Amino acid sequence: MKKLILMTLMLICGITFASAQKPAEIKFDTLTHNFGKFSEKSPVVSCSFTFKNVGEQPLVINQAIASCGCTVPEYTKEPIQPGKTGEIKVTYNGTGKFPGHFKKTVTVRTNGAVEMTRLYIEGDMEGEQPQQ
Repeated sequence: MKKLILMTLMLICGITFASAQKPAEIKFDTLTHNFGKFSEKSPVVSCSFTFKNVGEQPLVINQAIASCGCTVPEYTKEPIQPGKTGEIKVTYNGTGKFPGHFKKTVTVRTNGAVEMTRLYIEGDMEGEQPQQ
């Protein structure tokens, strides 16, 4: 009987300790980047989204998926330790696209308390003016 009570008490203490730790949590400096105006002569533009793990467990980015093939995210595959920062680089390639305004999303999935975050990029690619 004493062993059963002791085992139950140890189990309760273990669960309480495990649940007391805050999970990983991603916090971005900003969720949106505007490239402004750029020429279709130089159609490739890039930016970086900086984030911090504000949780108490290592943060793992499981995937970062862009809304179309013209946008490519790159991110660290290693776990980000609590208190440390990381970066997601996003490149937009407007080659062969019509000039004008665009808005694209990158969906980031993590092991954090909030499992999904959306990042947004936008800008205006200007076409060449015809010679007169």
